Amino acid sequence: MTQLADRTTAAAPARTREQNPAPELQVLSTEEDLLAVRHAVRAATVRAGFGIIDQTRVVTAASELARNAYIHGGGGTLTIEHLSRAGGTGLRLTISDDGPGIPDLDAALADGFTTGAGLGHGLGGARRLMHDFEVRTEVGKGTTVIVTRWTDQ
Repeated sequence: MTQLADRTTAAAPARTREQNPAPELQVLSTEEDLLAVRHAVRAATVRAGFGIIDQTRVVTAASELARNAYIHGGGGTLTIEHLSRAGGTGLRLTISDDGPGIPDLDAALADGFTTGAGLGHGLGGARRLMHDFEVRTEVGKGTTVIVTRWTDQ
């Protein structure tokens, strides 16, 4: 299994349901689901208190990652979690698929790398848009990408 983690932040302290809603699960199995993901993530960024620029960053990262799971992984799921810590709030997005995995993660993170007709900015672009970035992938078993953005960074 290949795993990459970036800028890992200390674990968020315990949260209460009043502070943060329960995690939300979105299924990625159709083109329409990709639009639903964008809307759900946008609503979550507003709820978390992100400004318009950070809202756009998070929605863009989510869109890229969800599209990758749909196209390359044959579909998957997105979980949206609201986080709290002293000084700020955050959103953690976990995108998982049961696809073929990523055989060369370093290459996949390089700008311009593509296995399809895209521009090749998906994984690397999402990495730059978020504060924390982690990829867990195993050839033949799928990929999970976990990204987090905080309001106080």
